[in-house]
Amino acid sequence: MVEAKVIVIEPSDSEAAALSALLRFLDLEPIHVRDLAELRQSAHCNMPECLAVIARRETVAALGSELVAMLRGMRQPLPVICISADGLPKIAESCGDLAWFQLETPVKQRRLSSVLQQAQNVRSGHPTQPGAHRFRPSGASKAMRAVHRLIEQVAPFDTNVLILGESGTGKEMVARHVHELSGRAAHPFVPVNCGAIPADLLESELFGHEKGAFTGALSTRLGRFEFAEGGTLFLDEIGDMSLQMQVKLLRVLQERSFERVGSNKTIRCNVRIIAATHRDLDAAIIAGRFREDLYYRLNVFPVQMPPLRERLDDLPVLIEHLVQRHGHSAGRKIQLDQAAMGCLARNRWPGNVRELANLLERLAILFPAQTIGAVDLPDRYRSAPAVGWLGSEVRIDARPEPIEETAILLQPQLSDLDSGTVVYEMLDTEAALPRGGIDLKDHMSSIEIGLIRKALEEADGTVAGAARLLRMRRTTLVEKLRKYRLSA
Repeated sequence: MVEAKVIVIEPSDSEAAALSALLRFLDLEPIHVRDLAELRQSAHCNMPECLAVIARRETVAALGSELVAMLRGMRQPLPVICISADGLPKIAESCGDLAWFQLETPVKQRRLSSVLQQAQNVRSGHPTQPGAHRFRPSGASKAMRAVHRLIEQVAPFDTNVLILGESGTGKEMVARHVHELSGRAAHPFVPVNCGAIPADLLESELFGHEKGAFTGALSTRLGRFEFAEGGTLFLDEIGDMSLQMQVKLLRVLQERSFERVGSNKTIRCNVRIIAATHRDLDAAIIAGRFREDLYYRLNVFPVQMPPLRERLDDLPVLIEHLVQRHGHSAGRKIQLDQAAMGCLARNRWPGNVRELANLLERLAILFPAQTIGAVDLPDRYRSAPAVGWLGSEVRIDARPEPIEETAILLQPQLSDLDSGTVVYEMLDTEAALPRGGIDLKDHMSSIEIGLIRKALEEADGTVAGAARLLRMRRTTLVEKLRKYRLSA
């Protein structure tokens, strides 16, 4: 059997000797070179048994583009393992598009073994290396750049992370990216939706159970904590967890141990916890629905995901990414014309990126391999009010085609609760009557429909909430929904 080799770039002989001793203990052959000139002369770097290049951050930064160019020129570029004393190197800036891994000092045997296993996966063609960024959230807006910085800062540590944000903003994507960039990337990432599992079954789901622990427990079952051993456990919708389970989770976070249901045997666990919720946990604590001590255990490093309406700069990039995902493999890749892009940029996106993804998937099914215009969009996107467009930072080249008529802008001021008739105040008294006149009844109906849709969006689809915003009775709004054939 050919012994695997690792190239060590290290000017100091003593540092190289210490690292070489660790590599030999792992049955690997170290190849020590002092600089790039010696690396060029080495015949080992193009051999298939060579796993990676190891160097200190200072060395990688000093060699910079020369090292990247040399490694990229190989038959199969070698991954770079960067050793850093502070744990926060900007590896990506030095390593370009090469696969890279982080190794903190002092170098521990277990951590070194894990990183080398990931490097071997890269050489074997398995896309599990952190440098692949398979789960990197899309977007380069100011808000998303801040998120990316936080991810890169916290990923190397085992710190608990709490991801906050509205539904559909990509919280699980962030959790997976943190795992992908961490030293646990070679181990499992196990997601659990705490809100989707009944409260009486969640304990068994997380901690497992013994045979006969309860009715229906026909065999011993491992829990998610055991499945995630050595890796990351993602607790989604943590705000929906019952108070009883919160107490048990708090003990696991404090003691790093648990017992299966029906057992008194303590099991030690080595799992990183990343939690996420769309709920306001501060309000939940005040209301007595969430434990304050658990909140502080989870909220060591918070990451706030911005809603899509606050990062419309990312809309073109997100659309391109999602179109590739939904349409490319099936030969139904679509394109959006300027008018369609303008309509989407005016939408408030209450469902965030998930809503955008669902819309594009639907369009890819209805109009495979076609160019989508504004007329092809569902009505709610064509008639979206211009909220967040004029004052946003959107940089879409094309704006919607101008409307020939001057729109009459109306604002609800008061209502007759018995009749449900909403009285409007005209905001633009200088609005001109279009040539040829206007069907005032139809025009007023379209305005009413738009306001009803807007209220439903603001109220997350609840009729009672929308009725309060429109200052009308719920039954009156229900009748209008029927009249206009709208759905909540």
